[in-house]
Order: sequence, then structure tokens, then C-alpha cells
Amino acid sequence: MWPLVLRLLFFLLIVKPFLLLAVGVNVRGRNRLPRRGPALIVANHNSHLDALVLVAMLPLRLLFHTRPAASAEYFLRGRWRAWFATEVIGIIPVETGSGRPHAEVLGKVRDALAAGNLVIFFPEGTRGEPECLGKLKTGIVWLAQQLPDVPICPVRLCGLGRVLPKGDWLPVPFFCDAWVGEPLHWEGDRQRLMAALVASLGGSPVT
Repeated sequence: MWPLVLRLLFFLLIVKPFLLLAVGVNVRGRNRLPRRGPALIVANHNSHLDALVLVAMLPLRLLFHTRPAASAEYFLRGRWRAWFATEVIGIIPVETGSGRPHAEVLGKVRDALAAGNLVIFFPEGTRGEPECLGKLKTGIVWLAQQLPDVPICPVRLCGLGRVLPKGDWLPVPFFCDAWVGEPLHWEGDRQRLMAALVASLGGSPVT
């Protein structure tokens, strides 16, 4: 019970005021955001703030049903960080770069979607350089194949990599944009899905 109360207070009293006063995020296509789960929200990943911004973009009533997938290696480092990340923010720990089968690495993500949650997922697998889209990993294809009826909502984030880029801890005020694309679904074609995601997230077409 208390972790849920802390999650609500954290987003109401810290995250939302900070984003409003220090960042300022202009959301375009907000009407395309999912209004209920299950749904897979995918975005490019350049900043520590990405997941928090995506959660804050959604209606408050979805807060307890929204789970960001995040690096277990980073967020489970240390007892208190692990507790805050899993219990207050509500992350789903993912062991990125482990080389294990998708079913082992992404099984909890699939289960969260199957239970009706909204999951925030970064298909690059790690934070990249500001305003640059890295190579998408195949985990997004596996999830789409496992749950073909779950909509995939692409969101292109611009500017957050300059607010709090990889390796930095001091935020720099900067106005940011978020473009919400049309929802995608698994249609049996891996290349088509990957190309649509790359186009939506702002990269170059895959070959």
C-alpha cells in the first residue's frame, strides 16, 4: 500500500512540477496515447528522464497500471535504489545484453502486458547519444509476436537528451517535444514492423 502512495506523491509532487517548470514538454498527438491497457509504449532513449516523461504524459488514473521496462544492471544496483525503482516507480527489471533467450529476458514484460498493464519499452535497449536513434533490438519483435493484439504506441522524444544526457546528473532546462505516432500492430512481417518503428522514432529506414 505505502509504495503505491509514494508513487502517487512522487509523480504529483516531484515529477510533474519538475517537468512543468524546468523542462516543458510539448506533446503532439496526445489523442493517440492509449487510454487503457494492455498497450506497449515504445520510444527512443537518450535520457534518464525518458520513462518519467512518458508516464507523466498519461492520465493519472493509469499510473498504477503503467510499468517501465528498465535495465536490471543499473536500477537493481544497491538495496535502496532497487527498492525505489521496483516499488515506487514500478519498473520491470530487464537483464539487457545477457545473451539469454527472449523468453527469459522479456518474460516479465510479456506477463505485465498479458495482465492488462501499459508497458514503457525502449527498443534500443540502452540510452544513446542525444537526438540519435540507435539500432533497435529484436526484443520488440518477440513481444509483438507473443501478443499480436496488443497495440504498439510509438513516441518520438526530442530534447530530453540535452536536459539530462547519458553520463550527466545535473538537469539543464530545455524545451522538449514528444510526437505520438499512429499505433502499430504485429502483421507477421518483422522488417515491416522494424521499419515502421524506425520511421516513427525518427531514425533512418532499416535495410
